[in-house]
Amino acid sequence: MSRCSWFQRLAKAQSLDLLAPLADLLLRLYLAKAFFLSGLTKIADWETTLALFSDEYHVPLLSPYWAAIGGTVGELVLPVLLVFGLFTRLSAVGLFALNLVAVLSYYHVLKDIPAALQDHQEWALMLLVLAARPLSRWSLDAVLFRRCDSTERRNS
Repeated sequence: MSRCSWFQRLAKAQSLDLLAPLADLLLRLYLAKAFFLSGLTKIADWETTLALFSDEYHVPLLSPYWAAIGGTVGELVLPVLLVFGLFTRLSAVGLFALNLVAVLSYYHVLKDIPAALQDHQEWALMLLVLAARPLSRWSLDAVLFRRCDSTERRNS
């Protein structure tokens, strides 16, 4: 076996391709849990949430009230879509934007808590991976894509 063919077999590692849908699902579940629990915390005590958005979180361009609503809705809706793999890329980009706004709005506190800032950085990286990856086989996106594709082939 030549060096090139050995390298090609190792680099291809098709058996690891079988793990891709599972890894994608686990990544979606992990991220969904983090954001959804944050959303539940916000709706559990709405008065405190409004106070935090008024006093602590300095969201640019939005009033504290609308920032609280937008953040809470995003943290409750987008993770559910992510779990089911429905509009996965859009959901990942939405959560990435929400995460970015959270870091920018709360950086004055996060900069002194390295572990919390690192959490946000890791979530951002994971969300970018989900946004950049092709559709997972274990998602509603893939089911709908296959259905639309087969319908278009029948109609043409």
